[in-house]
Amino acid sequence: MQESEEDNYLANHYIHRSNWLRAAVLGANDGILSISSLAIGVAAATDGSAAILLASSAGLVGGALSMAAGEYVSVSSQTDVEHADIEREKAELRDMPKLELLRLAEIYENRGLSKETALQVAKELHEHDALGAHVRDELGINEMSQAKPLQAALASGSAFIAGGILPTLAVLLLPDHNLEYYLYVLAIFFLIILGVLAAKVGGSSVLKAILRITLWGTIAMGLSAWVGYLFGVNI
Repeated sequence: MQESEEDNYLANHYIHRSNWLRAAVLGANDGILSISSLAIGVAAATDGSAAILLASSAGLVGGALSMAAGEYVSVSSQTDVEHADIEREKAELRDMPKLELLRLAEIYENRGLSKETALQVAKELHEHDALGAHVRDELGINEMSQAKPLQAALASGSAFIAGGILPTLAVLLLPDHNLEYYLYVLAIFFLIILGVLAAKVGGSSVLKAILRITLWGTIAMGLSAWVGYLFGVNI
């Protein structure tokens, strides 16, 4: 019964999705935008479809591996910091338990409890699970926010491939003439779909997501096209 109530609670909130959703949205957005911008830049510089496809394919593989590795390294660093803080907290609880008790009570008092109630709550939590209480309420680490390096890496790398393969397929299927314009329209379309999906899954504003993703996507692809035209070559 308790698990069912917890499941219902999580179903009505979105914060438990924040870790993998952030990595997935970042990966898909970067996949669409990076590969589209790369293809647009090369398409603006040359009419050679082979060069555009090669650049897109290489960008897709390299980008996916880079995103996964980057997420794993960065989130692992966060995990290392969390573990170090937890070990430090263990030592403080062992060496100065009374001071840690008062520190926890002060946290609850600052949140609105009376001094007496805050101290009583802190005492009861210390008796039940002192380390868990300090990790959660002093360090701000909980199960939903705790870093998960492998989950973030897989979500980011997979999402990059899913996003980046769309403009790569467009390069294969669309005509070479004015390819950069086709790619821009398709990329914006893909980005809008991504923005809507991310907003729906995360429970945020759809309009804000669309405006944000369209604005920065246009800037990135516009600058890539400008660089391609600036250094235009014949292949």
